[in-house]
Amino acid sequence: MARFTLPRDLYHGKGSLEALKSFKGRKAIICVGGGSMKRFGFLDRAEAYLKEAGMEVKIFDGIEPDPSVETVMRGAAVMQEFQPDWIVAIGGGSPIDAAKAMWIKYEYPNCTFEDMCKVFGIPELRKKAHFCAVSSTSGTATEVTAFSIITDYSKGIKYPIADFEITPDVAIVDPELAETMPKKLVAHTGMDAMTHAVEAYVSTANCDYTDPLAIHAIEMIMKDLVPSYNGDMAARDRMHNAQCLAGMAFSNALLGIVHSMAHKTGAVFADYGAHIIHGAANAMYLPKVIAFNAKDETAKKRYGVIVDYMGIADKNASDDEKVAALIAYLRKMNDDLNIPHCIKNYGADSYPTEQGFVPEDVFLTRLHDIAVNAIGDACTGSNPRQPSVEEMEKLLKCCYYDTEVDF
Repeated sequence: MARFTLPRDLYHGKGSLEALKSFKGRKAIICVGGGSMKRFGFLDRAEAYLKEAGMEVKIFDGIEPDPSVETVMRGAAVMQEFQPDWIVAIGGGSPIDAAKAMWIKYEYPNCTFEDMCKVFGIPELRKKAHFCAVSSTSGTATEVTAFSIITDYSKGIKYPIADFEITPDVAIVDPELAETMPKKLVAHTGMDAMTHAVEAYVSTANCDYTDPLAIHAIEMIMKDLVPSYNGDMAARDRMHNAQCLAGMAFSNALLGIVHSMAHKTGAVFADYGAHIIHGAANAMYLPKVIAFNAKDETAKKRYGVIVDYMGIADKNASDDEKVAALIAYLRKMNDDLNIPHCIKNYGADSYPTEQGFVPEDVFLTRLHDIAVNAIGDACTGSNPRQPSVEEMEKLLKCCYYDTEVDF
């Protein structure tokens, strides 16, 4: 038996933030990040709408990019004191992911972070609060997913929390919020969305319910991501829908080792002054993983179907030729978005550079542990080809040096 789960209500289109006026409850806490939602007036509007609904409102702000376990625990403590019956998370993936984890701890105070990380092992929520997610970026789609990514900085590892219980009750997908994204964020979140859709389509957990969402998301992203990056606001509005469709697909079909590798490389080099931003990591690794997975015949055929829908190769081309066309297309998209092709050329500012911030000797020293952690990631189990530790090490080397995957 399989399961397909989405938020009960999804409000979309310009002005849909007003849906907060219709919420029923006594108290709402708004979880928000570093300031852009306040700067552009969306936080004030959300607070006003909830007060118009008759609720007392508290704001928990300052949630950092790549939210930490400590932030989660601090937010949960504030919730314990305030006792909200609505948790409203507004912003990019970070505040929404953090708020999801806070929600678990609020409802189950004795739950540890290690407990949260047990895949599909979270007890029933909604005994104290319901959850609304309002997305301001067009990539993570955490507003509709059963996932949250939290960073344990003591280990330098990002951990996915995965359980249908943390799928929000309400998602608000208002493109006005996404129009405020800086250009680099458009690129990274957009390639995150593309990776979600491609991985969902070839995942071993794909099904008739997820495939149409994944394919249509890919079609929309290939049409609208680069124009959105270049300032076309109509394309940016459509990208906000496209990333949400990709999220609906992967939340139910799951993901693969592009995400496993991104999770385990994102913060592991932080002591050298930067993170490998999640969307950029996905963009760099996706072509390499496609080449690796295409050694599996079922995956190869499904990549071929993606290419047929994209129209980037002759319909009569072989599946191998279609896979090559898909890889070339994605690499060109990275070029158009000013994203590097490999870790070696990934600058501390995320832009391509001759010598990136991760030294070769440091990468090689940490390679084995990264590979082991990536294989243990929650996303690896649904990848169409299961790598050994040795194969994962070789794949990560290809992602460092930008070399061909021939194994």
